[in-house]
Amino acid sequence: MHYVLDFADLRQYFMLFVRGAALTIALTAVSTVIGVIIGALCAIAREEGSNVSRLFAGLYVELIRNTPFIVQLFFIFFGLPSLGIHIGETSAAVIAMSLNLGAYATEIIRAGMRAVPRGLSEAGLSLAMTRAQILRHVILPQAFAKVFPALASQIVIVMLGSAVVSQISVPDLSYAANFVQSRTFRAFESYLIVTALYLVLAIALRRVLMRCARRLFRGMVKVAGGAR
Repeated sequence: MHYVLDFADLRQYFMLFVRGAALTIALTAVSTVIGVIIGALCAIAREEGSNVSRLFAGLYVELIRNTPFIVQLFFIFFGLPSLGIHIGETSAAVIAMSLNLGAYATEIIRAGMRAVPRGLSEAGLSLAMTRAQILRHVILPQAFAKVFPALASQIVIVMLGSAVVSQISVPDLSYAANFVQSRTFRAFESYLIVTALYLVLAIALRRVLMRCARRLFRGMVKVAGGAR
């Protein structure tokens, strides 16, 4: 079968792709901040909290990690209105992405906390630091430095997984591809463009995250696996 690439009909939709990419970046940025905060709090709860907090944090992690992201998204957007809780499509996407990242970040940060030498905590206690101060100034910075490459990879995975938010009409990159191919009938070209854009975004995001890591954790531990 002979197929001729033709991008001429797609030129008029250039800004639609740009807006879709911008929204994908925005969703990723907001969900990263919220998700990492959730992950840090749940990691502390699982390592340092009471039995009740450990139980609830563990249930949250298992629930999210063992159910599909699209089901979580649909539950928030389509399921919660049955209980009288109505959430806009963009807000639902942010919540779903944040909760998803938070569950995976919990275990990543938790692993980093366990990798911090116990002697550092003992040194903090000898300096009359409280447990909260030791967590904030000693354990968490070291934990993040040790596991940041894995955390960065998970953030990229969440960004790529955000493609399914188009299923609830969030006008992201995948929504733009679906819209353009339905108008131009050039499906191959539409999805080729979006594939290339996701590839560029993923590589750029990983490089930005690793560059930030080298600045934030300079002098702690060597952050491996980053782009140079």
